Parts: sequence; structure tokens; C-alpha cells
Amino acid sequence: MPNEILVNVEMQEKRAAIVKDGLLDEYYIERPSEKTIVGNIYKGRIDAIVASIGAAFVDIGLEKKGFLYLSDIVEPIEPIAPVATAKREFKKGEEVLVQVVKEPIGTKGPRLTTHIGLAGRYLVLMPQDAHRGVSRRIDDRQEKARLLGLLEEVNVPTDIGYIVRTVAEGKGKRELQRDILFLLKLWRRISSHAQRNTAPALIYEDYDVVLRVIRDSFGPEISKLIVDAKEEYKRIYKFLRVFSDDLIKKIELYQGKESLFAARNIEKQIARIYERNVYLRSGAYLIIEPTEGLVVIDVNSGRFRKKYDPERMALSVNSEAAMEIARQLRLRDLGGIIVIDFIDMEKEENRKEVLRVLKDDLKNDRAKYEIIGISKFGLVEMTRERVYRAIESLSYASCPYCLGRGKIKSASTMAIWILKELKRIFSEDSAKCDAQVTAHPDVINLLLKENEKSVELIERRFKARVGFTLAPNAHIEDVKIV
Repeated sequence: MPNEILVNVEMQEKRAAIVKDGLLDEYYIERPSEKTIVGNIYKGRIDAIVASIGAAFVDIGLEKKGFLYLSDIVEPIEPIAPVATAKREFKKGEEVLVQVVKEPIGTKGPRLTTHIGLAGRYLVLMPQDAHRGVSRRIDDRQEKARLLGLLEEVNVPTDIGYIVRTVAEGKGKRELQRDILFLLKLWRRISSHAQRNTAPALIYEDYDVVLRVIRDSFGPEISKLIVDAKEEYKRIYKFLRVFSDDLIKKIELYQGKESLFAARNIEKQIARIYERNVYLRSGAYLIIEPTEGLVVIDVNSGRFRKKYDPERMALSVNSEAAMEIARQLRLRDLGGIIVIDFIDMEKEENRKEVLRVLKDDLKNDRAKYEIIGISKFGLVEMTRERVYRAIESLSYASCPYCLGRGKIKSASTMAIWILKELKRIFSEDSAKCDAQVTAHPDVINLLLKENEKSVELIERRFKARVGFTLAPNAHIEDVKIV
């Protein structure tokens, strides 16, 4: 099956899906009220310097102050210097040109840097950093040298740096020149805009989710880019004219009666992104448990019934799981510390093979990651950087019923708690001779059927009377005792 990028546009949101061999491989969603600020450039003012942590808090005009490591500051903004290598002291009230590199999360403000990076199709321009290089994912040394040689011919100013992106592999001088001239022109506009404005101010807003996906992922391996909105189709067409005439031929406007994502069987796959269990073709399954800073992934053999010996079975299941785990990390954009518990394998070469499969499938992941290794118990520890808000947080809120725990107390637990609470209330107030308990019917019924003797003992002991009121609409953990 062909690899495709599908773009769905509604008034309330934009969605982009990368589909490989019929399977959803990457998924992105953006809403006007929750648009990302990663990549945006601001003219900010230093609000406070905290020497103990080597950082500054910068006012960029948002509700939360941005966080900037002092080591990340290259030079104050007036005038905007293309490059600055001298270290200097910075003071409160000074202005800096900064770029957002990480979304605000919880109580933390956005993470900032003064090392500006402007991403194009084939290059990332670094106008305040003279470093030049090629993506680590291009392994061929001759290809790296060829690409750097072509860029030398373009006569990029010596005080401006750049990184050649992976997608540039095999490209010629024309494509690279087109890209870098566009980025240099963009930087001149940003620089001019910054000098005309007073901090705090937004200087440059990065592309929205659709154009970012097209810029980063629309390459020769994608056979079609299908869009279901005419105006968006025109906007994408105009955008691609700057970077690649060849890719324009692959754009298609979808006009079917059924929604695009439903027609491509993507809606059902999107719904499964948020499920705790992920089932594999062999009958094995993964359990994915994310928290704010740690993700635990457990591999289970499930219904896997092939007549292998235990070691071969473990290798087969773990290899399949490793490929799916790499996909799920991209799909869910899981970040932080990740611990994967594979099925135990006795042979070291089998553990190494599973680790190799995982690493191979992670090569397509644009997020920065590091794998520490695999233990003799099958545990893999790794880290993965998450820049944007997790997809799940855009589509789901914490359950007000379970308060985000994923579990609620049982009726039995609540019944026992009520008995303890009645004892406490009567013990602390000897004058109290009655109590009225209002709770969910399941809790009350359990008290009266299975704990009737316990209630009677409390009444006799404290010479009190306990009454019960059913509250069908109450949370099972909500109990009122008066």
C-alpha cells in the first residue's frame, strides 16, 4: 500500500496523519485555542536572574515567564548581532531575542533559547551561530562532504551557520540554494521586525501543524498528500512552490462524500491511540502506562500460541513488540523516562537482537532519544524528548470522577471507611446521639446487607442511631455524614 499524508480541516481543528502501508504512523492535531508556540521567536525582556540555577526568567508577553539558561544567551538584542562569542554579564530589564524550544507544561513556563534556528525544507539556518554541519542520520561521509561542498558554492555569509537536514540526502545545488536563500530572506525580515518593536513582542510565528508536517515529512517516500478542504489545498500548493515543484504533482483534493479519515480507516486507528492496551498481530499485547515524567511499557505474550520453545517465543514476541513500541512512541508523542519490560530471554544475543530491532525502528523518530541498554531481565531504559503537548492532552481531560487516577475506590472500601468515620465522629462528640449517612446506593446497600451487624455494634456502643439516605447521582467516593 502507498504511503500517504492525509490532511483534515474543520473550523475547530486541523489534523494531519502520516499513513504507511495502511497503518497510522504519525498523528498531529492543532486547535486555534491551543496552538503551539514552539518555534515562535519573541523579543523578550529579562525579568529576573537566578544565579543559583544559572538561569533567567524572560517576559515574552505571555501569562508565564519563559525559562532561559544563561549559557544559552549569545548576545543582547540591540543591535541584533549575527554571531557573538564573547561571554558577558546580563542584567534585569535587558532585551533578548529568543525562540521557544519547549511548550509550557503545568506550572512551568516555556523553555527558551537565543540560539535561533529557522527550519526550511533541507536546512536549518542558525543566523546567530557560525556552526555548520550535517544531520547525524546521514551516515555516508562522502554524501556529507558533497552536501557541505554544494553549500559552499552558494556563498552563505561566513558568520551564519546551518545544519543540513536528513531529507537533503541526494539533493542537488538548486534545491539547497533555493532553500537557503528563502531562509536568509526570512531572517532579514525577522531581524528588521525585531529592531522596530519593543519587548515583549511576538516577532515571528512558526508554521501551523499542517505546514510543519509537510515541511518535515513530505518526501519521495510519500506517494500522495490528500487534503479535504479547497482553501487548505491552495495554501499548501503555494507553500510547496517555494521548496519543490516536484512535490506539487503529488497533492490531491479529496471530494468524497465520506469523511477522508473515515474513508481511509484512520478514525478507528486514532481512537486506539488512547487505549491502555495495544494488541499485536501475534496475539501478544502491550500495556502502556504514561505519567507526567515516566512511561512504563509492559510486553505480554497474551494469546501467542505458536509451538516454540520459551526462548524462541520470547524473541518472536519481543521483536514484534519492539517495532510496535517505536510506532507508539511517535503516535502518542510520549516523552521523559521510558522503561520497557520485555519478556525475559536467557540468551544475550537474543536480547541484543531485540534492542537492534527497537533502534532500527526508532531511526524514523524525529524526537531526540537515548537508549541506555537492555538488562538481563529484559528491561530497557531510554529517554525521549517531547517538545509539544502530548496528543492525548489535546483530546482528553482528566476524569472528574476518578480525578485522573484511572481507578475509583470500591463500594466495599467506602463502606468500611464510613464505619470508621462513624466511630471517629461519635468518639469525638459524646453528646452526639444520631448520624445521617448520604451516599451512593451501592455503598449503602453494601453497608445494610454485609455490614449490618457492624452498624448495630456502633449504635449500641455509642448509644446512637444511624440513618441512611440513597444518593443515586453521587460519586461513589462522595459521602456526607451529618
